[in-house]
Order: sequence, then structure tokens, then C-alpha cells
Amino acid sequence: MTDSGSPDSRSPLNSPLGEDSPLGEDSPLDADGLVGEDGPLDADGLVGEDGPLDAGSPRVGEDGPLLGEDSSLDGVILPQDGVWDVVVVGAGPAGASAAYAAAVQGRRVLLLDKAEHPRYKTCGGGIIGPSRDSLPANFELPLQDRVSAVTFAYDGRFSRTRRDRRMLFGLVNRDEFDLRLVQSAKQAGAVLVTGVTVTGVEQRGGEHRTALVTAADGRSFEARAVVGADGSASRIARHVGVTFDQIDLGLEAEIPVPPQVAADWSGRIHLDWGPLPGSYGWVFPKTETSSLTVGVISARGDGERTKQYLADYIRRLGLSGFTPRVESGHLTRCRAEDSPLSRGRVLVAGDAAGLLEPWTREGISYALRSGRLAGEWAVRVAEAGDAASVRREALNYAFAVKAGLGVEMRAGKQLLGAFERRPYLFHAAVCLVPAAWRAFARTTQGHTTFAQLLRQNRAARKLMAMAAR
Repeated sequence: MTDSGSPDSRSPLNSPLGEDSPLGEDSPLDADGLVGEDGPLDADGLVGEDGPLDAGSPRVGEDGPLLGEDSSLDGVILPQDGVWDVVVVGAGPAGASAAYAAAVQGRRVLLLDKAEHPRYKTCGGGIIGPSRDSLPANFELPLQDRVSAVTFAYDGRFSRTRRDRRMLFGLVNRDEFDLRLVQSAKQAGAVLVTGVTVTGVEQRGGEHRTALVTAADGRSFEARAVVGADGSASRIARHVGVTFDQIDLGLEAEIPVPPQVAADWSGRIHLDWGPLPGSYGWVFPKTETSSLTVGVISARGDGERTKQYLADYIRRLGLSGFTPRVESGHLTRCRAEDSPLSRGRVLVAGDAAGLLEPWTREGISYALRSGRLAGEWAVRVAEAGDAASVRREALNYAFAVKAGLGVEMRAGKQLLGAFERRPYLFHAAVCLVPAAWRAFARTTQGHTTFAQLLRQNRAARKLMAMAAR
């Protein structure tokens, strides 16, 4: 299924996944992509539909409220009036970016998260051009590999490797990447509190003109603006009323391999257009730590076939003889086009807002960019003195998101629809048509977008027209 440079020709290990593997018969994933009896997988782990999301109450003493002149939070003095300018819920890329953007403006920012960093995240870890361009100043990417080649396959067949003289994108481990983003937010002045569980948020009118973030242990955090960045099953998103029109199930295995196998993959990824409508698989090498991130994604609702696709994919690549270090899954959710992005003094960003690329399901760049915007506009919301001013600034945030990311998402939905109907046309184009390969490369490098390609490139429009027949 792969070319002569593929791992198939290098590794004799092709035994099936063991019966005890979470991707084998004993997997807790059911046919709908749900996990056991506890509900669906969100982007951060196992979460019940009605259970609380972990991102809210700090681990500070047992006694007394957090507010007040003499209160402290992990050794940090709280605002004297007990009110933060901005509270950000969730310290992934969107939340850390929002906290950084607000803190560099000198505002009092509290960043809440459920987990200690570093922590594992289900994610391929691809850093494309728009992600790189949205990072904090002087941010050092903890790159595991620099990709300049892609091997494409069509359901395991018709493989071809394309190369570019320049780097297409970089690969990171999310635990290292997210940790550095959080550190950047802290260095800018944000206060981080981890190991907490947010249960909701309420708007406070009248003389308060604040929002109150509530935690499972009864504590609360008052702020003049709140940013919800707590994942695709966000509590804050429920408050705002975010709706989704596309939900996909992603499964992933982090596979340690011998250094010589990792070296064979160095600088190259693998993309396989899959057997399910809109599905594809990927191999992202993490050369520095001698591991391969192997995953697949498809529409939610056919979890068993998605599991089988991943097992078949790993076997075809000659990697099933290696024992995965981590096997995980998550649901990705794309917002409906008319879905709100704010409510009162509360804004949402990243996965909580359903912001990701619909065709590739790439989310890091959307998280970084929307997080930066949310942090900037949260400061303006915090400074707004009346309800009309708050509404105006919140609408400006929504306009900024829709004018950029929203346009890109609309193009991504067009591409996904065409890809679902005619995946072989996409495969043939990127493998055989130099202009299509250049468009792919320029998009990953950040020189253009899918929206610009569909608007300006006649060949791209022709491909879409052929796929629509």
C-alpha cells in the first residue's frame, strides 16, 4: 500500500492488535463513539453528558472564600476588590492564548484548568503556518520533527510521496507545547490554578456588572469578562448556547518504536484517505522521542468501523507488532454557522466555540487564533461600563471570528462535502497534479487558505465542480 520508502517494506512486524488493547474487542468505545456508561469522549478525556467538566475550582485551603484583600491563591495575592478583569476557563491552546493576550495588556487574569501540566492530549500535534504565526512573542516551539514530505494513500493503495524543498509544518507533543503556552501566559502575568472543576457561570447585572464562575466545591470567581476555552463539551459553551452541525470521532495510538524505525519516518508524514465517508488516517512521527502518532477520524455514529479502520491502518503500516504507549479517542465538534460566540460578558473560543477546520479537523491554529481574539476582546468587555457597550464589544468579537475563521470554516465544509463524494479525485489531484500539490504545501505553510484557493484558483474550483457531479 505504500511506496518503497514506506514502513511496510522495512518492518516484518504485522501481528494484529492484542485482545487486551483498548482498540481490540475489549475497547470501551461503542458504535457511537461513546465511552462506557459515562458518556462521550470530549477533547480532554472521558466526560459524562451531565457530569461536570473539570476546569474551575482551585486547590487552595479548605477554609474561607477566595475573595478579599488578604486572600491568596497558591501564594499569589488576589485583586483587592475580589474581582478579576478576565477569568479564562481551560488552559489548552485557546485558553492559554486568551490569558496571554489579556495579561500582556496589564489586566488581572485568572487561568483555570482541570489538569496539572504537562498532561497528555489526544492530538496529532501538527503545527501549520497559521499556528506558528499566532504564537506569543519569542515562543520556542518544542519541535519533535520538521516535515517536508507527505506519503498519500487511498485506503491503503496507490501510494505516492510528494516533497517540498521547504518545511511544510512542524510536529510537537501536546504536553510540551501546551505547557510552554501556559508558561508564556504566566510570564505575561496570568495566574494559573489547576486541579479544579467548573460547574457553570452566571451573569450578574445591576451594580455588579460581572460574571460569576462557579466551581464544584462551592467556590466562585468573579470577573468583568469570562472566556470559555474548556473543550468541545464545555460547560461555558452550554451557557452561551453553542450549537454544532458536525461531530466526528477521532481515535489515536501513540506508538513507541525503535530509533531506526523512527529515523525511517523522519521528516515525512503519512495521510490515508479512508474507507468511510469523509474519513482519513495519519502517521505523525515524533522523531526526538522515537514514537509515531497514528490516528483516524470519521463521522460519529460508526464507532466499530472506525476502530476497525485504525486497526487495519496500523497493520498495513507494519506497526501492529509494537505496543502503544497510549490509546485514546475524542469527539471533535464544528459549530453551526449561526451558533453564538458570546452571551453577555462571556465569550467562547477554540473547541468550546466549535472552531476547527471541518475537512481536516485541524484545531490547534483555530484555538490559537480564536483564543488570541477572545483575550483581546475580553479586555474590552471588561472595560465596558454598561450593557450596551458589553453587547457591542461581544458583537465585535463575533464579527472578527466570523470574518476570518468563519470564512475558512465555510470553505472547509465545501471541501468536506466534495471529499465525501469523490475522495479519489482529491487523491489523484494531490498525487498527480503539480498545482494541487503546491496548493496543499502553500496551505500548510500558511501562504494561503482553503477559502482563498476556492476563491482565486480556477483549478481548485474545477476540482470542486467535478466532485459535485
